Amino acid sequence: MHGHATVQHLPASRNVKMVCQDNLAFMRPLPDGMMHLIVTSPPYNIGKRYERRSSLDAYIQAQAQVISECVRLLSNRGSLCWQVGNHVDNGEIFPLDMHLYPIFREHGLKLRNRIIWHFEHGLHCSKRFSGRYETILWFTKGDDYIFDVDPVRVPSKYPGKKYFKGPKAGQLSGNPLGKNPGDIWLIPNVKHNHVEKTDHPCQFPIELIERLVLSMTGEGDNVFDPYMGVGSSVVAAIKNGRSGYGCDTEKAYVDIAWERVHLQRAGLLQTRPMGKPIYDPSKPNGGH
Repeated sequence: MHGHATVQHLPASRNVKMVCQDNLAFMRPLPDGMMHLIVTSPPYNIGKRYERRSSLDAYIQAQAQVISECVRLLSNRGSLCWQVGNHVDNGEIFPLDMHLYPIFREHGLKLRNRIIWHFEHGLHCSKRFSGRYETILWFTKGDDYIFDVDPVRVPSKYPGKKYFKGPKAGQLSGNPLGKNPGDIWLIPNVKHNHVEKTDHPCQFPIELIERLVLSMTGEGDNVFDPYMGVGSSVVAAIKNGRSGYGCDTEKAYVDIAWERVHLQRAGLLQTRPMGKPIYDPSKPNGGH
């Protein structure tokens, strides 16, 4: 497993700032519009301090405060990507993107994609179909925003296909760089045998964030994760010559994030390469 990972040498980053701090306290001193990409996956193991409904309401209210600050920090041409799954309580699911969407709309943000992150491993359910996806809501402030699909194109299904007739007969019918990856992304989640695995229970795969960083920012831009965990968003940023900002209230996670950043800067951090095939039948265990 680990032997199949590669270390990539990409442009050096500009700045890194990661602290053990509440995200509202971290964000409030920062100037308006300084972030070009805000990407995060907030925790959604909603506590049981109240009865079920008010617990969800309290969670949404707390999220609204964080989202408001994020919108203030987002540049006019920037992107905000909020990744969530379903909160599950007694077998009943609550799709959190549906609950959070109105908050973003109240701030005037425009939804560009509802990206489905599909993975093939997770808890096995007996009373419903097993959950195998989460969603990324991609918002922008206006219609003039940064987006370049070329760095994240994927191989075409029929790369040599040509026009059969008409003025372009004989020419390639697809983009030679590959095709738009679409809005359903099959990327392995970080489980025990994943080369990027740390002590964090719900870790972002770096390649997931890389797609967002490469398509929605330019080199030297600022990327921020208000719930950074072990720093996968920051690593994805600095790996591709961007500046990374993040905060988390768990000191152990912040320490791991700094360790990963130092390894990345030294060219020693092992990551699953972006675009690596999910399954290779010629290799042991499918080559994950």
